[in-house]
Amino acid sequence: MPVLPSVAVVILNWNGKSFLEKFLPSVCRSTYGNLQLVLADNASTDDSVAFVAQHYPQIRIIRNASNDGFAGGYNDALQHVEADIYVLLNQDVEVEPGWIEPVVALMESDARIAACQPKMRAYQQPDEFEYAGAAGGWMDILGYTFCRGRILYTTEKDKGQYDDVKDIFWATGAALFIRSACFHQVNGFDRDFFAHMEEVDLCWRLQRAGYRICYCPDSRVFHVGGGSLPQGNPRKLYLNFRNNLMMLWKNLHSEDRWIVLVQRFFLDILAGIKSLVAGKPKDMAAIYRAYKDYYRWRRNYKRNDHLPEMKLMKMKGVFHGIMIWRYYFLKHKKFSELI
Repeated sequence: MPVLPSVAVVILNWNGKSFLEKFLPSVCRSTYGNLQLVLADNASTDDSVAFVAQHYPQIRIIRNASNDGFAGGYNDALQHVEADIYVLLNQDVEVEPGWIEPVVALMESDARIAACQPKMRAYQQPDEFEYAGAAGGWMDILGYTFCRGRILYTTEKDKGQYDDVKDIFWATGAALFIRSACFHQVNGFDRDFFAHMEEVDLCWRLQRAGYRICYCPDSRVFHVGGGSLPQGNPRKLYLNFRNNLMMLWKNLHSEDRWIVLVQRFFLDILAGIKSLVAGKPKDMAAIYRAYKDYYRWRRNYKRNDHLPEMKLMKMKGVFHGIMIWRYYFLKHKKFSELI
């Protein structure tokens, strides 16, 4: 009988006792046969670690010395985890008992599949796709990210329309299956990102390294979302804008970098003006600060990934158009209308 690949579900925690109380029971009911559960704590100040140690002795606890965000927290913790496949799971996700098996089977079918995500539905509206991952992440030619089942803030009901295995551009960090060897081959997450967009950057680098990113509809998870930073928070907006620009500078083919970033600059100015007109000056300030810090980062950045350049148009999960144009001006609110 073949040996099952070893899987480590690693939950990154920061002051998340309420989520752990609610969602750890579902994770512990996972039926996969070669599984370890790990809590990676980002220097929490609540009693979440003590709670897990007392009530879930089967869960290994790794204590990070400081809170270095999603990117740094996972990078540090995964240095101490041995498994064939890591599953990076948010603390606010409920899973079904057999959620691991279909994804592992898909990844085992092709060694080129480096990362994969399950179908992600909303915990509060379980018949709808959830913002953070839905049915797999895509990106347009200017770096705007969206999902099958979610474009900007419009989510679709799950009617089985995305029940096909599909190559995607990025897999959500809220429930990310990734081969450990591939994760370390491309040096994991970029610590400079802290949080947000780090999984998109990682998946882009994996594609540049010749791997596939896939979506597995036979696995379902339910995500609360916004557990650390809710939608509309200026800090979240800042990180999304700054990290997206950093990601583009790092990964775009040198022939495309300037033309894409110039177009993004003018569109982001419009986004800032729109925020101001809408009475959200803090959002405009967040966009300004994102650009300021991006330019500071870029002056000191030295490319060191040693990965081949690849034209965005040749990658999987890329929309060969501008998503926001279709969404706002042509009123294409669904993925099926956009693609």
